[in-house]
Amino acid sequence: MNRALRAGVVAGVLSGAPSTVHALATGGDVLAATRAAGTLLPGRRSPALRGALAHVVITAGWTAVLAAVHRRRPFGVVGGAVAGLGIAVLDLEVVGRRYPAIRALPRWPQYADHLAFGALVGGLLRR
Repeated sequence: MNRALRAGVVAGVLSGAPSTVHALATGGDVLAATRAAGTLLPGRRSPALRGALAHVVITAGWTAVLAAVHRRRPFGVVGGAVAGLGIAVLDLEVVGRRYPAIRALPRWPQYADHLAFGALVGGLLRR
């Protein structure tokens, strides 16, 4: 459990780097993905605050799923990246297509974030 928690925290913090770098390089909004995730939760509070909460909950959920799979069938960085790709399809194309703010995000940076998340979790669980 300790390893899974650590993997989730590290991956949750670092996996947003690709889209953040893309936003900075293109003059985009570095908080767009956070605010878009905020549309997943009801309420009137700040979209960025709701988005941060949504990211924490989603990260914890996917980390728990990956940790459970890893216990039965260990995988590393590459397996984690493949899992991250699957998570991206579910998050962005299946669920996200119902939310205009998520649909509006540049796709490839979001996919890169998900790949990074999976790779980081896989690598950290394997250690």
